[in-house]
Amino acid sequence: MTCASCVVHVEKAIAQVPDVLGVTVNLATGRADIALAGPLDPAPIVNAVHGAGYSVPEINAELIVEGMTCASCVSHVERAIRTVPGVTAASVNLATERASITYHEGLASLEDIERAIRKAGYQPKRTEREQAGEDRERAAREKEMSDLRLALATAGLLAFPVFVLEMGSHLVPSVHHLVMTTIGQQTSWVFQFVLTTAVLFGPGMRFFRKGIPAILRGTPDMNSLVTVGTGAAWSYSVVATFLPSVLPAGTVNVYFEAAAVIVALILLGRYLEAKAKGRTSEAIKRLVGLQARTARVSRNGEAVELPISEVLPGDKILVRPGEKIPVDGKVVEGQSYVDESMITGEPLPVAKVVGSTVVGGTINTSGAFSFRVTKVGAETMLAQIIRMVEQAQGAKLPIQAMVDKVTSWFVPAVMAAASLTFLVWLIFGPEPALTFALVNAVAVLIIACPCAMGLATPTSIMVGTGRAAELGILFRKGEALQSLRSVEVVALDKTGTLTMGRPHLTDFRTAPGFDSDETLALVAAVETQSEHPIAEAIVAAARERELASHTIREFQATPGYGVSAKIDQRSVMVGADRYMERLGIDLAVFGAEAQRLGAEGKSPLYAAIDGQLAAIIAVADPIRETSPAAIEALHELGLMVAMITGDNRATAEAVARQLGIDEVIAEVLPEGKVDALKRLREGGRMAAFVGDGINDAPALAEADVGLAIGTGTDVAIETADVVLMSGDLRGVVNAIALSQATIRNIKENLFWAFAYNAALVPVAAGVLYPAGGILLTPVFAAGAMALSSVFVLSNALRLKRFKSVIGIESTRQRPGGQVEGHSSLDSGLRPQAV
Repeated sequence: MTCASCVVHVEKAIAQVPDVLGVTVNLATGRADIALAGPLDPAPIVNAVHGAGYSVPEINAELIVEGMTCASCVSHVERAIRTVPGVTAASVNLATERASITYHEGLASLEDIERAIRKAGYQPKRTEREQAGEDRERAAREKEMSDLRLALATAGLLAFPVFVLEMGSHLVPSVHHLVMTTIGQQTSWVFQFVLTTAVLFGPGMRFFRKGIPAILRGTPDMNSLVTVGTGAAWSYSVVATFLPSVLPAGTVNVYFEAAAVIVALILLGRYLEAKAKGRTSEAIKRLVGLQARTARVSRNGEAVELPISEVLPGDKILVRPGEKIPVDGKVVEGQSYVDESMITGEPLPVAKVVGSTVVGGTINTSGAFSFRVTKVGAETMLAQIIRMVEQAQGAKLPIQAMVDKVTSWFVPAVMAAASLTFLVWLIFGPEPALTFALVNAVAVLIIACPCAMGLATPTSIMVGTGRAAELGILFRKGEALQSLRSVEVVALDKTGTLTMGRPHLTDFRTAPGFDSDETLALVAAVETQSEHPIAEAIVAAARERELASHTIREFQATPGYGVSAKIDQRSVMVGADRYMERLGIDLAVFGAEAQRLGAEGKSPLYAAIDGQLAAIIAVADPIRETSPAAIEALHELGLMVAMITGDNRATAEAVARQLGIDEVIAEVLPEGKVDALKRLREGGRMAAFVGDGINDAPALAEADVGLAIGTGTDVAIETADVVLMSGDLRGVVNAIALSQATIRNIKENLFWAFAYNAALVPVAAGVLYPAGGILLTPVFAAGAMALSSVFVLSNALRLKRFKSVIGIESTRQRPGGQVEGHSSLDSGLRPQAV
């Protein structure tokens, strides 16, 4: 495919295949995404693409198959491989234990084929070439670049003498005199004929092979325009050279230089396009490059280096300092820091201890550890990220619908305009009218190529979504890239989104005469017997401060009041104010503190030791350090910020006051979140919802754009349109800003592509000739056409330089629990120092 018309033709061809519900074709990626009503049958789709004049690439691969013992095994394996949709041929050799397979790229994969072989009862292994993870797409791009480079060099070398002989004679009188006195005009024309014919039917043959069949099918494209334009110039020149008597007097001229140089210039444009398109997909290449090739697997007590394709769930992987983590898993031994910036966008390494999850593709920076494999192959997080980015890059935004409508009739309209130009000049033009008619008609055909239109949207999407992935923002649905820029309301879940999502000891103040550490140790000892989340937070705080543990006895829990126990002859009671009142303990000393906690939406607890009030305690879900800056940035973007939560109103409003949130909708069930979103959207406002939990899934689906915090549940992530891998709310701000930048970039591209054609097609047709004798020669038309495509690609590549509008700084935690570094933000919900 070479232009927007090609995209339209391929989409129409595939859409006519039975069971195809929808199809989206992307010029920049060279891919078609197809929605089917039934199981995949590749043959009709491939035939439809071939029938439209295009092709689906085939891949030849080789696999080792272990476990075959006879000819019957060979038959079973071949049959299993051929059942994989997209496989066109399979041949298995018993002696070499190798299977040679041919399959259509995109319709089948090596993973599908390996799965089929295993299902048949045999064990596939990849050959050295397949293990090396040969980048087939890169190899195909490099071959295309190499072919274009050779074609361009050949066309340039052959076209240059033609240009010098013809245009040099017109522009420099001495060159004309030299030609006429040495070889003569006729010999010069014959020499130009030989060289131009070599250009057209050598490097330029690619245009004729595609363009002529497209015209015959009634679906002309860019190749058709070039074919008709250069063919007309060459044919007229051949007649002028060898049969001049059949032409009217005064019209015997040659335009070999136009035909030859046009081909050279368009090949130059194609080469520059291919080079730039390669750069647009660099984000995907980098992600693919993160995948490890091998893993050190513990087998029978020994560490064995195995290809990544042979790693299975449940295997134990050993990771040394500086090594890449091969697949997803859970740490079972050791501790370390892991650099996860390539996945989350967070710059600082993350502590990993026993029980921590690790992600394939990330880098172990310091210690050694081992982990148990939980996901391999297509199920790993990195594979899912690559799949999400590919889907987003292949998406067709609503803005593209206008382009499709225009391009569906654009090429036929250009051919009609060229025909009209020819007739007008032939009838009304000055002498030699036929010459003027031919030159201007060819100029119209060449300059109106719709390449820039076809590349305007997909290249910006590719670069924009790729840059987003580098920042830890994944657009699962391409449409969100356009919708997000129009959002007026951002609704946020509280727990896990604005807050940390788990209780922490936020306040602990002791009464006069009581030591802070000793009191906390006694309270934590009593709470070890309770399973309440508040108790877990108090115990965790004591553990972080490495306080001594105590043995308790006579533990007693009074539901709705509190708990008590004996510790070394001391009586310790922990509970709500009503528990202390029942025990007859005066709380007046903490009256002001209790009022402050109440204003912050916290419910204070109290501790008494031997009948005396010892401490006031508050446990809450603290606000994330990054939330205040994110809310402020959203307000600076002119957005209304709302909070939707199932938490009690007092707590929700306290959090909203601290963060400056505009509207609070509290005490709602999951279904209530959907109703709340509908209210926020009244008046036609577009609303985005940000959440992380299973109970957020309905709201994420209901919102115009759903954004899931990547540290949340799989259900939330699968329901969302955008995933924030860092789990940082500031990613919402960056996602909106990147959406705005990408759509702005697309509009710039489309303006250039349409304005260019609207302005220069009339000039090529000769509308300025009566005013000042200005004409656009076919050679300059070809140069301008190539320039327009290169401009669009270069403009799209500017998105690679997009910078975060709000920086993301990580706070890393030591494996022992201590915090290293600090953030410039302060949530104001720190444990009180005593």
